[in-house]
Amino acid sequence: MSSRLMVAALTLAVLRAVALPGHAPNSSNNAAIEPMPEQLETRWALSALPPALRDKATVLVLDPAKGYRLARQGTNGLTCLVERTAWEMVDFRNDIYIPLCYDAAGAKTLMRVKMDVAALRAQGIRPEALKAEIERRYQKKVYGAPERPGVSYMTAPVFRAVGPPDLKVHTMAMPHLMFYAPFVTNADIAAAPDLADPSSLMYPFIDRQGIDQQSVMIQMLGRAETAAILTREKTLVDDLCAYRSVLCLQHNR
Repeated sequence: MSSRLMVAALTLAVLRAVALPGHAPNSSNNAAIEPMPEQLETRWALSALPPALRDKATVLVLDPAKGYRLARQGTNGLTCLVERTAWEMVDFRNDIYIPLCYDAAGAKTLMRVKMDVAALRAQGIRPEALKAEIERRYQKKVYGAPERPGVSYMTAPVFRAVGPPDLKVHTMAMPHLMFYAPFVTNADIAAAPDLADPSSLMYPFIDRQGIDQQSVMIQMLGRAETAAILTREKTLVDDLCAYRSVLCLQHNR
C-alpha cells in the first residue's frame, strides 16, 4: 500500500469527526443505491471481522427499496453489514460502502440506527430531513447509547467514504477497531490526534460519529497488520474492484 494511501487511511476518522455539520462533500443527492450481489455483500460484511469470528456471525444485506434484511442468522452475538448511507454526511450517494460489525450491545443500539436510516432513505426521505429525524430520535430517547462497553469491528480490507485530503469520498484501506465511548471526548482521554502528523493517529482517539451518543474510541491497526489483511483478502479486494471500479484501492474519487 502506498504511503499516500496509508496517510489517507489513518486520517479519515478524525476528519469525519471534525467535518462541519451539514457539509455535503462531492454531493450526489438522490443517487439511487444499487443492490450488491448477495454473496459478495456477505463476504465483504464478514471481512470486517477477524477470520475466527466469521462463521457464527449474523449478516444483514441491503434491499435498497426496503432496507436491511436478514441474510444469515448467527450465534455469537456479532452482526455485520455494509453501510450505504452515512446520515451525518447530509448527502445521499450511491457509492458509500462501509463494512462493519457490532457486538450484541452495539447491534441493539448503534446498528438499529443504521437499519432505520436505510429504511427511511428507501421511503424517500431527504438527506436534511433524515439527519434531523435521527437527531430528534436521540433527543426523545428512541435511540440510546450502548448499555455496556463493547467493540465494533472494522478490519475489512476496503471501504469507501469521506476522506482526505479534500473531504471528498475516497476508497481506502483503514482496518481499525471502535470501542463504544458515548459522550467521551479527546480531552477526556488526553488524546491529541493531529492531522498534520498521521503517526499520532496510531494511538487511541475519539471519533464523534454524528452525535455524542455515537462517539467511539478508535484504535488503528498497524502497517504490518494492514498489509497482512490486504494479502489475506486479495481475492475479495480483486472481486470488489471487478464489481465496481470505484471500489478499486487505486480509485481516489
